[in-house]
Amino acid sequence: MVNTAAPAPPAPAPGTLFPDADTAWFRVLKIQTKLHQRAGEDPSRRFDDLFNLVCDPAFLALAWDRVRGNKGARTAGVDGQTAFYVESVRGREVFLAELRAELKAGVFSPVPVRERMIPKTGGKLRRLGIPTVRDRVVQAALKLVLEPIFEADFKPCSYGFRPRRRTQDAIAEIHFLASAPRNYEWVLEADIEACFDNIDHTALLGRVRRRVGDKRVLGLVKAFCKAGILSEHGAAARALQDTSAGTPQGGILSPLLANIALSALDEHFTSAW
Repeated sequence: MVNTAAPAPPAPAPGTLFPDADTAWFRVLKIQTKLHQRAGEDPSRRFDDLFNLVCDPAFLALAWDRVRGNKGARTAGVDGQTAFYVESVRGREVFLAELRAELKAGVFSPVPVRERMIPKTGGKLRRLGIPTVRDRVVQAALKLVLEPIFEADFKPCSYGFRPRRRTQDAIAEIHFLASAPRNYEWVLEADIEACFDNIDHTALLGRVRRRVGDKRVLGLVKAFCKAGILSEHGAAARALQDTSAGTPQGGILSPLLANIALSALDEHFTSAW
């Protein structure tokens, strides 16, 4: 007889609070699937107990794995520490345990991001905001919790910064719409200037509250939006800039927050046409 049951998750190593990446992935995926299903079944549902998931050892362990495996792992925030430094000097277990304790005690507070200017075509510069490794892990944990909920709301016409959706998928959709028997003839191309920098915090948090009732999670999202930027460019170098609007491009959570904000635009166009 062929066993068609799903494989059991590997057992965590003895004596550790934070599981390895494979074990963490099994637990996180199971919870994400439930969150997505519940959000899809009830479009008006608000989720009230999400903070405990952000602090869950499996979510923090997988968040660390995502940060550690990212190409920006060798880039430091304002504290000068890279993911490799944290791993080699402090150790994964100690680092995550301290971070979890801060979160559960309600004393965690993000620090300003480090400004980094990168060249764009045409000689212009794009501003990135590089969070500390500590803040990146919390952002990654928040994304693991929030993304499956809001994915249930995003329209099929949205492709940017979404899981399992690529540029090639958007191109294929355009070809599909332009071919017979649909034969659409017009394409509207537009650009939202400095989109990440200009997102209105009040409007963004209002849309997040439509799905999230947990005040601790809302507080974390707001704190990351308001953390500020430590400038490294021009006469204002090393000056702290307030972030009264926008979500710094370069943060792990920023693409999801941008999609939440821009989903209002998708809803407007899909309802009108």
